[in-house]
Amino acid sequence: MPVLARTIEAAGLSTIMVTMMPFWAEKVGVPRTLAVEFPFGHTLGQPHNQVQQMRVIHQALDVLESADTPGEIVHSAEIWPEPLKEAKASWQPEDPSPIIEVIAPQVLEVIRQRRRSKS
Repeated sequence: MPVLARTIEAAGLSTIMVTMMPFWAEKVGVPRTLAVEFPFGHTLGQPHNQVQQMRVIHQALDVLESADTPGEIVHSAEIWPEPLKEAKASWQPEDPSPIIEVIAPQVLEVIRQRRRSKS
């Protein structure tokens, strides 16, 4: 998505990314970002909550219009209506997908190696 945003920007069109991971938006250089504290898979808000979703869309359009600095990240004041821990637990499947079963041990090993190298 960030590469696509930069490509569209190069063509003269402004873009904004709405994301739950503003850290990565900053690292990869997204032109403008609206950061939301929502569970993954619910970038604009709760399913069927059109009022909430429209608020997020309006916030994104406001940032798109007003952002002055390249790479600007604005944190939304929108609050998920239930504790995020509960929301994440209800969203996650009980059993991991097959791909997660394959890559999770590899990811954990990379993290362990990085920690060891920093010690």
